[in-house]
Amino acid sequence: MEYNNWLERTELLIGDENVDKLKNSKILIVGLGGVGSFAAEFLVRAGVGSLTIADGDRFDPTNKNRQLSALDSTIGEPKASIVGKRLKDINKDIQLEIIDKFLEPEETNSIVRNEKFDYIVDCIDSITPKINLIKAAIFTKTKIVSSMGAGGKLDPAKIKTASIWKTRQCNFARQIKKRLKKDDIYKNVRVVYSYDELKKDSLKLTDGSNYKKSFYGTISYMPALFGLHCAAEVIRGITDIYSIKKPN
Repeated sequence: MEYNNWLERTELLIGDENVDKLKNSKILIVGLGGVGSFAAEFLVRAGVGSLTIADGDRFDPTNKNRQLSALDSTIGEPKASIVGKRLKDINKDIQLEIIDKFLEPEETNSIVRNEKFDYIVDCIDSITPKINLIKAAIFTKTKIVSSMGAGGKLDPAKIKTASIWKTRQCNFARQIKKRLKKDDIYKNVRVVYSYDELKKDSLKLTDGSNYKKSFYGTISYMPALFGLHCAAEVIRGITDIYSIKKPN
């Protein structure tokens, strides 16, 4: 007899009610690189029932050191479509919307306002679109967890989830805070960040053709761990797992 309860072990740990909450949840993930690709996979494997993923980028060879779906066979392919195909192969019943483009500010505001997500996972690595998404979440009172910079960091033990106003040793968070203050926004925003010392000598300047003036070196496990923490924050926010009684 075929046995199809693929969430059995999740149910054993967090209970049927919490599994049902995840099945009935609706999540938006923007950015499907090193952090977002892992966050998406962890959430789908936890049983999230409805997911919208957005990214307009395509895989290139430099993505292979850290991005879940970056393979020789996917180079040049759109990230959103490839990640989406993988997610459907994990859970064929998931309600999945794939947005294969970079979202303009008006589109971000419209999607967040109209879709009524239970949670937003912000894995964008550019300042301005990241600010637009955070502000859209704040103005619609949608829960959000935002990934800060995983580049230039090595120590996995120094990754934390906290209010953005309590971050330290994170240049990316410092820039986000500066922009929020400029717009007179002081709301609590949950972020994943590392307080590890930045490896400044890993910085590389670019010609700006890839929308970035510079970037830091990365190691395989750090973006994945950021994605793990983002997914865990969402799961904790949707379920009652903190109230689960521990055995005596």
